Amino acid sequence: MASKKVTVTIPEDLLEEIRTEADERGISAYVTEALRAKRDRDRLLELVQWLEEEHGPVTEPERSAAYDALDDLDAEHERRRATASGRADEAA
Repeated sequence: MASKKVTVTIPEDLLEEIRTEADERGISAYVTEALRAKRDRDRLLELVQWLEEEHGPVTEPERSAAYDALDDLDAEHERRRATASGRADEAA
């Protein structure tokens, strides 16, 4: 995929945090990943708005059930990361 160089202005404190977190990926990869995540969230918000226009707003019980499902999914992802990290530590 082709890339294009652009110039952006980032507050110094945020840039220092990004440099720490970006590690070997580099700042460009880190920013690209963040922009893709933002774009995906924006698209999801558009979908939510459309669905609410079509079907009405989400009820509080539906919202609560969705948050519970997300919490379960986050816990599963954390469990998988911990398991993968443990395997990486054993291999080293």
